[in-house]
Amino acid sequence: MVGSPLRWRANPHDREILRLAVPAFAALVAEPLFLLTDSAIIGHLGTAQLGGLGVAGQALATLVYLCVFLAYGTTAGVARRVGAGDMKGAIRQGVDGLWLALAIGAVLIAVGWPLAPWLVDMFGASPSVAPYAHTYLTVSLLGIPGMLLILAGTGVLRGLQDTRTPLYVSIGGFGANLVLNVVFVLGLGWGIAGSAWGTVIAQTGSAAVYVVMVVRAARRHGAPIRPDLQGVRGAASAGVHLLLRTAAMRVVLIVGTSIAARMGDPEIAAYQVGFQVWTLLAFALDAIAIAGQAITGRHLGASDVPATRAATRRMIQWGVVCGIVFGIGILIVRPWLPALFTGDDQVRNLLLGSLVLVALMQPIAGVVFVLDGILIGAGDGPYLAVTSVIATLAFLPAALLAYGAGTGLVGLWLAIGLWMVTRLVTLGLRARGEAWLVTGATRG
Repeated sequence: MVGSPLRWRANPHDREILRLAVPAFAALVAEPLFLLTDSAIIGHLGTAQLGGLGVAGQALATLVYLCVFLAYGTTAGVARRVGAGDMKGAIRQGVDGLWLALAIGAVLIAVGWPLAPWLVDMFGASPSVAPYAHTYLTVSLLGIPGMLLILAGTGVLRGLQDTRTPLYVSIGGFGANLVLNVVFVLGLGWGIAGSAWGTVIAQTGSAAVYVVMVVRAARRHGAPIRPDLQGVRGAASAGVHLLLRTAAMRVVLIVGTSIAARMGDPEIAAYQVGFQVWTLLAFALDAIAIAGQAITGRHLGASDVPATRAATRRMIQWGVVCGIVFGIGILIVRPWLPALFTGDDQVRNLLLGSLVLVALMQPIAGVVFVLDGILIGAGDGPYLAVTSVIATLAFLPAALLAYGAGTGLVGLWLAIGLWMVTRLVTLGLRARGEAWLVTGATRG
């Protein structure tokens, strides 16, 4: 049993959870702040530019976050070896992840560049939005190798139980992104292309920092840094189920953006901002999930099932409480938030309605993200892949019905709510069982 999330008292796991989650929280918040910063700057250029950023941002995120297994799988694998006392093996696994990230990044540039116009059209962008979306996407593709190296490097450090260093790197990257966007977009007048170039430069610089740190750790522990084809293939194989999980989730986000784009320019602009607020809070809640990945992997690597169970119960409680706090926070700032991103009254009114639903979903999201992280840390990829597909199949007809019935963004956000509830049920049932509690340095 995972225990009741509402029973709150002092707990010995709090110190470890907070030690990992608080820096992870700040680091994860910095990631969506890249696009929120872009949104705030580009939004004042016009509604079409903001809509273009929304379409391009979703297309880019789809390409990159299909590879999120580079972070999650690496975190779980490295943490298990740390728990088993094999530090050299942990670093070796992390190095393999970096090489895999670089290879995938090169492939995505080669494939994504000629397909950029098709990707923009797939989201149903209007003629006024499409040129801006294409410009942002083609420039941003150059930053994909850096983005993937950031994922893999972050996974290595998290697996080593270090979430503080990724925080520092994220702060530096966000600061650089902000300065470069102001200079390129507002100072030099490069428009939406300037925003994309600023983000590419900032993310590539952050990736270089991670590479240097992992190489130093490898030398310190005697782990080789040359490519190991067997190890790289092993890292890719371990990430297949997480790739399927992420692909199913991206279908939800792609369809959501595509439907909003087909509703009209004000709708896609409002959905873009609302979705970025959702993403900001999702990453914030995911901080506990990151702690869950590292803690669960380490405890199972050390074959300590009781500690895994106890930490799981406590992290669920943290997820519920944080979700409630975030939801209340959205409702408090809701009257003023739209003005930060747009001067269009129609976009502002649509966003006000969306934010209510985003706020109400936060407690559910808190539990879902925590359980997802815990099961990733346990290496329970096959179950996560299957249940992600089930949740997506629940979302799709609801979203299409909302579009066909003309319920607007409210109906679309309700469909997203159904998706989250389905994930809550399937993940909760798994956590109550025993099948995910596999111990040892590797899952086998």
